[in-house]
Amino acid sequence: MVDFSRFDARHYPTLPVRDGYEAWAPTYESTVSDLMDQRLLDRLATVPWASVGEAVDLACGTGRGGTWLKAKGVGRLTGVDFTPGMLEKARARGIYDELRLDDATATGLPDAGFDLVTQMLADEHMADLAPAYREAARLARPGARFVLVGFHPWFLMSGFPTHFDRAPGEPVAPTIGSGVKT
Repeated sequence: MVDFSRFDARHYPTLPVRDGYEAWAPTYESTVSDLMDQRLLDRLATVPWASVGEAVDLACGTGRGGTWLKAKGVGRLTGVDFTPGMLEKARARGIYDELRLDDATATGLPDAGFDLVTQMLADEHMADLAPAYREAARLARPGARFVLVGFHPWFLMSGFPTHFDRAPGEPVAPTIGSGVKT
């Protein structure tokens, strides 16, 4: 287990990753800035988004990233998340062809099934990135792209963890764990 306190100079109360994101699901959309993922994706010019036939959105959360991918012309889209509350929000968007309640580091999806593998804003909750990279490599077809958007580590290294208000004025931080935020 990772000592989370070294990443948290503010000493927020913490929740395990899955519990934290389950609690955050109702307000997530109103608290996450597009600067953290979508505006970064807008600057990525090396991926031919509209040419992607099959994509998987690992740690898809509420579907913010999936909505961006679909708007860029990505074809069939599968979302994977291990938080039921986040998946419920993603399902309500109606943009995923398939949604799976699974860990993004061990999805159970078929080998080499995707032209594009994405993971956005989840790496900061992983104690070890190797399983995520292995899963992305396993899922990717030859010539596929893996797009990882990880903006939060800068905050963690500055002692400012990912957090949200469970109630007004009551911040809480999902910790680092063995799985993925989602």
